[in-house]
Amino acid sequence: MKKVITLFALIAMFAFGMNSSSFAQGNNDSMPVAEMENEVKAEAPVAAEDAPPVKKSTGVVQKVKQYFIDGGPEFMALVFLVFLLGLALSIERIIYLNMSTTNNSKLLNEIEEAMQSGGIDAAKDVCRNTRGPVASIFYQGLDRADEGIEAVEKSVINYGSVQAGLLEKNLSWISLFIATAPMLGFLGTVIGIIEVFNIIEETGQTEPVQIAGAMKVALNTTLAGLVAAIILQIFYNYIVSKIDGIVNDMEDASISLVDMVIKNK
Repeated sequence: MKKVITLFALIAMFAFGMNSSSFAQGNNDSMPVAEMENEVKAEAPVAAEDAPPVKKSTGVVQKVKQYFIDGGPEFMALVFLVFLLGLALSIERIIYLNMSTTNNSKLLNEIEEAMQSGGIDAAKDVCRNTRGPVASIFYQGLDRADEGIEAVEKSVINYGSVQAGLLEKNLSWISLFIATAPMLGFLGTVIGIIEVFNIIEETGQTEPVQIAGAMKVALNTTLAGLVAAIILQIFYNYIVSKIDGIVNDMEDASISLVDMVIKNK
């Protein structure tokens, strides 16, 4: 208990010493402590009044809202709508392509085992129970196996083109939205600049501060359009690369299927 009381006493003495030294800094050493305390108390409100206001940090959502309001709801809403449509189509394509991806090596092994044990009909059942464009192409090729190898090859090629077209569905719309978003932003900026010059012509005011503020508002639409186009372009390039990979796998697997049919005929 005595150690605790001694510790509190040392802390109190240390705090009192620090306060006394801070009050005495920059003043005459002979000044009484009471006068120093009164001077500090008198100067404290002035320092508090002169202190600059503390700016509250704004989040990303608040900044986006402010950019949307400053850019004007008309063109900013159009840019946002184009961005949402392009993003929705991009997400739909990504989900579709991920569901279309299959393990072709495993599928070929299952088809070969089924073909050796149950013939073409068993191999067709394996393709029917497997999702994806590769399984659909295999089914069409196996369905023409009785007509000869040339019929199998022709069916695989023709139906492969159909599946490639399904993979590329809505890509033209995504590319349209990528081109439209920045154009809408530029259009809003041009209209905003025209309005700025109209204000200057009507009022005759050419103060740099006012012109800079108006130009900043006009450029917000361009910023929104460019950001939307960049994001959609990233999704578009990912989708195109995904489609190219699936098409290459389809072509490679189709060649393996034809060789398998020739081997087991």
